[in-house]
Amino acid sequence: MAHPPTDRIPLHVAALPFIGLAAALALGKPEFGLLALVLITALLGNVMAAVHHAEVVALRVGEPYGTLVLALSVTVIEVGLIISIMLSGEPNPALLRDSVHAVLMLVLHGLAGVCIVVAALKHRVAEFRVDGASAYLAVLLPMAVLVLVAPNYVVSAPGPYYSTLQLVFVSVSCLGLYGAFLFIQTQWHKDYFLPNVGATGGQEAMARPSVRIALTSFGLLLVALLTVVLLAKGLASAIDGTVRLVGAPVAIVGVIVAGIVLLPETAAAVRAAARNRLQSSLNLALGSAVACIGLSVPALAVVALWIGVPLELGISSGASVLMALGFAVAIITFGTGRTTLLAGIVHLVLLATYIFSVFAP
Repeated sequence: MAHPPTDRIPLHVAALPFIGLAAALALGKPEFGLLALVLITALLGNVMAAVHHAEVVALRVGEPYGTLVLALSVTVIEVGLIISIMLSGEPNPALLRDSVHAVLMLVLHGLAGVCIVVAALKHRVAEFRVDGASAYLAVLLPMAVLVLVAPNYVVSAPGPYYSTLQLVFVSVSCLGLYGAFLFIQTQWHKDYFLPNVGATGGQEAMARPSVRIALTSFGLLLVALLTVVLLAKGLASAIDGTVRLVGAPVAIVGVIVAGIVLLPETAAAVRAAARNRLQSSLNLALGSAVACIGLSVPALAVVALWIGVPLELGISSGASVLMALGFAVAIITFGTGRTTLLAGIVHLVLLATYIFSVFAP
């Protein structure tokens, strides 16, 4: 995949957000058929347009701020998708849980695993900074436990739910952890998240886009994100209806949401891994998971309290064990600063196990 040009904005990525916006407004909420297919095509096109514009902005602001652009973009897409599905069709109080769980597993094992495999196939051994990867895991682990495991063990509310006070506390805690992480990433320890000296990638040789190009891409990025949310809202009923029609587990809706959400990160992260910039890949992958929990949970908790829909957060005991195994493997993988093809294959096997468990819990 070619680098985004830094001296111009290609016509198709400039036009896609507006074409998608027009499609979302004109076609409404088709249930199935050709119109739904048109919306899906427009959705994927706008996700890729968002990738392009986010990368242009990232090139202008530099690391580690550049990866934050995509991470925040992903969060906007996720919150919009979940709210759209929550407010249409039958209530799904477990959607936030399923989406956060899916993002976590897809990032830890799917996206990270693919990036490791790509980097290993091209460069045999890929290197990254242990301090940066450890910082991500140090924030992700308590967030994941607070949101996905602890609700099963509190006594203030029956079942896998938090009381209102507990939900507010956990939301503020996640927001505080994310704020602290951002301070470390952008201020005190920026060097933990920069590519190792000697890593090749070609990004350094690329000219930074001008202020005009960067600002234009930023504006188009906002339009593309808005378009993705509107298109997703139009497809919400079709997604939910299709899952119920074919008899698939309801939890697969969360996996679909997570897959759409992670499309921008996947394209950019795999591209960076192919250029032997695994640190940038990890920043994108793990950063999206941190932003997902740190920002999506508080935002959707506010929405849930506002509309009076309880949030079913706790995952099953089997899913908790698999998540614990995933974190243990991730700690081993990201604890050495070097990774090989074997580590990537292990992560992909764990991803396959997670997907299988969704259909055969």
